[in-house]
Amino acid sequence: MSQLGMTVSRYIIQQERRFPHATGELSEILNQIVTAAKVVSREVNKAGLVEILGFTGTTNTHGETQQKLDVFANRTFIDALSRNCYISVIASEEEKDMVLPGEQVRPAHYALSLDPLDGSSNIDANVSIGTIFSIHHRVTTGPDPELADLLQPGAQQAAAGYVLYGSSTMLVYSAGNGVQGFTLDPSVGEFLLSHEDMRIPPRGSYYSVNEGNAAFWDEGVRRYVTSLKSRDHGRGPYSLRYIGSLVADFHRTLLYGGIFMYPLDYKNPAKPSGKLRLLYEAAPLAFIARHAGGLASDGRRDILEIHPESLHQRVPLFMGSPEDVREAESYVQGRP
Repeated sequence: MSQLGMTVSRYIIQQERRFPHATGELSEILNQIVTAAKVVSREVNKAGLVEILGFTGTTNTHGETQQKLDVFANRTFIDALSRNCYISVIASEEEKDMVLPGEQVRPAHYALSLDPLDGSSNIDANVSIGTIFSIHHRVTTGPDPELADLLQPGAQQAAAGYVLYGSSTMLVYSAGNGVQGFTLDPSVGEFLLSHEDMRIPPRGSYYSVNEGNAAFWDEGVRRYVTSLKSRDHGRGPYSLRYIGSLVADFHRTLLYGGIFMYPLDYKNPAKPSGKLRLLYEAAPLAFIARHAGGLASDGRRDILEIHPESLHQRVPLFMGSPEDVREAESYVQGRP
């Protein structure tokens, strides 16, 4: 029986009841994320009216210029998840080191990684932006959390999701039992189930990549993108769709299929690297992709099997329909 129109809070509670030994801790964390997302959505929607657009004049830990909304979203989510909320430690893309929420009265058995406002360079142009989150069970048992609680493979996530702030605000998440999408109804201030059991098509007809970087890709990636524009594979040429905001590009790929790519970059030939962060971007979206029937890879390995070595580790990313991702891997590995 369809549950469309159910509030996200009710849905979370209903799912918790399916597991007799559930303690309610994960549900409380998800509900706090929902609350923070509503606050950020409100500010995003009125940003041009309240002088919250523009740069702060400071940079984050990656040397990137911070937007005012970056700082606001980072503080909103950290504050919401630090209030006696079962979170022992937080890693944010905007923070150099892990954040300790402070004294907890409740037991804190979870670790959270967060990209508070992905795509913030698009804020002033009124382009869709988003929040990405990842939740792990703690793996250490001492009284104080450790870095190891955060540096876990994506396959071990307890839940992950994103919030898309666009023409409407959507929350998409998975706790390992399918992917559900909720749309914020501003008239009642509630996220309502609008996309039930989301599934990515096995193959799509769209590709999403910043072709301005083509000169810095390896030969296999260039050949793959050229093949997508060709009719030789019998499916007709793929259409390019690239927004430049990861959450928005992934959301479209989740709905319609195809592939999103941010390949290895050889701008520095001595030290080629990916651009997207494993903990804050690649792993949580890979978790969503897997539970929607898709795949995510760095070109050679499943993203969810990569064990992070540092908080801000970067990886190449190929993500989307399983047939498209496997084909991309074959080109990266020189097999076609």
